[in-house]
Amino acid sequence: MKKSIILLLILGFTYTLALAHQKGRYVKVETPQGWCIIKLYNETPKHRDNFIKLVKARYFDATTFNRILKKFVIQGGDQDSLYEKGRTLKPEQKWIAPEFVSSLYHRRGVVAMGRDDNPAESSFTTQFYIVDGTTFTDKQLDVIKAKYKYHFTDEQRQVYKTIGGTPHLDGHYTVFGEIVKGMDLIDKITAVKVDKAGNPETPVWMKLTLLTPRQVAEELK
Repeated sequence: MKKSIILLLILGFTYTLALAHQKGRYVKVETPQGWCIIKLYNETPKHRDNFIKLVKARYFDATTFNRILKKFVIQGGDQDSLYEKGRTLKPEQKWIAPEFVSSLYHRRGVVAMGRDDNPAESSFTTQFYIVDGTTFTDKQLDVIKAKYKYHFTDEQRQVYKTIGGTPHLDGHYTVFGEIVKGMDLIDKITAVKVDKAGNPETPVWMKLTLLTPRQVAEELK
């Protein structure tokens, strides 16, 4: 009987770990203001794998959230200026072809990759942002739809009217993850003092850790 109970416990824990892995990869983001857990989407494999590679290499740990715009985004990683023409890029600094998925849109709490104004709308490999955003009315969404030629589903409209986000970025910037725990980190970071350009007076450092299935099970229980 005792052996059977132990076996069941082992099988149950193994199942939990397998389930956590099946649902996706997760990254813990720590800052001076607190932390959050981000789930990476399997629907955007190139962006997911690029992010995981940089997290494992501790690349982002040497960067900051350098552009904090309340009701818009919290941007971190390498700044736009580091991708300017004429500069020698680091091996990690490249462009990734966009992975636009209509079901992944810019609601509050999602994570997406930044970019410049390149015609292909390819992402910077080392710059990402977390959406804060604001709420929108149907009339405002209709204006965005007409200007950016983007169709909003009924579900998306409801989310943008109640939870909020940055709908004008949909279909132009790749969304590759979302906060699944610690959403209040957005309010904490956007509360820091910044200048007119959104640069914080005190650096907002970050530490990113790829979680193991066991850690995921612990963090999300």
